[in-house]
Amino acid sequence: MGKAMEDVFGRGQGLGGSSSVVVLIPSHTSMTSNSIPTTAMNIHVNANTLKYISLITLTLQNAILGLSMRYARTRPGEIFISTTAVLMSELVKLLTCLVLVFNEEGKDAQKFVRTLHKTIIANPVDTLKVCVPSLVYIVQNNLLYVSASHLDAATYQVTYQLKILTTAMFAVFILRRRLIHTQWGALVLLIAGVVTVQLAQTVDDNVGSAPPTGPEQNRLLGLWAALGACFLSGFAGIYFEKILKGADISVWMRNVQLSLLSIPFGLLTCFINDGRQIASVGFFYGYDLFIWYLIFLQAGGGLIVAVVVKYADNILKGFATSLAIVVSCIASIYIFDFKLTTRFAVGAGLVIASIFLYGYDPKKSAASSRQTTVASAQKNDTKSEDEEKLLPRV
Repeated sequence: MGKAMEDVFGRGQGLGGSSSVVVLIPSHTSMTSNSIPTTAMNIHVNANTLKYISLITLTLQNAILGLSMRYARTRPGEIFISTTAVLMSELVKLLTCLVLVFNEEGKDAQKFVRTLHKTIIANPVDTLKVCVPSLVYIVQNNLLYVSASHLDAATYQVTYQLKILTTAMFAVFILRRRLIHTQWGALVLLIAGVVTVQLAQTVDDNVGSAPPTGPEQNRLLGLWAALGACFLSGFAGIYFEKILKGADISVWMRNVQLSLLSIPFGLLTCFINDGRQIASVGFFYGYDLFIWYLIFLQAGGGLIVAVVVKYADNILKGFATSLAIVVSCIASIYIFDFKLTTRFAVGAGLVIASIFLYGYDPKKSAASSRQTTVASAQKNDTKSEDEEKLLPRV
């Protein structure tokens, strides 16, 4: 889900962007030689702090959600109905965003109601546009539960990175974008890595690995569910960019629209897929504190990522995803008795390399290098001028 929320809000400007910081110094403050460097150092420290907080948040969101979903679907005992969890997650997200919108409107109830009416009811065209991703995200989240039920957390984490491929394909065909050579190479590496990981798991199954302790596993079903989720994730991201980009709506109000329209689709999914089971055992069958934790994690995690992602550049996002894959592999070894094979490690390594390669832009790197060279040359010229002033006249 994590990848789905970034697609909704657009990519925020990273720390390496062209944003400037204005420092106001009161007139009564004496400007010593150390005052400005100290201020600049504090700004640099704060920027680095935000960057590391973003890295930790994105990594934990990517890793913990996958591990938690896998544990919830494979632990012994009563297994909850996943469609109900998806619906409850949307309800929690809706209530959370309503509170945040209310806070944005200055905690004024009348202004809050007027804003909701203006955005949702008085603007039916925009609301209908949001219906498409609302349905897509409901189906995607249900597919992710199916995938987590049948694939171990490490394989699930690696396979789900194919959303990079689907997003790129939709960007090429719908937005008519052109990928640079390094990005095409990254997509080839990505496919090779995922195929290697899947082959590693197939060989491991044929050798005769120990069966899981939870419900019966169907690796092929889990793979198809993950591929479907990747496809929908790519489509939803490009759809938002093409249809809804540029709308003057806040992050939280957009989420109110999404969740409000997702709930009817979620109810429909519950009663189409699991209507008989819900009628037999109840809507909250198998729920305990861990399931409620998972629901709040799925609802709140994406919202938190939406806040911190603007401080993360492409390199940091790549690090976060790569660390999440590593954390998932290590945790799976101890929690789920996952067997790390050489073939799996090679496949995961290819996927991690593709993530960094896809986010790498040679033109930006060259421009940054030129800026650094110019700044260094200017500094050296200044230094030379100062040194010339100290030299004796001949």
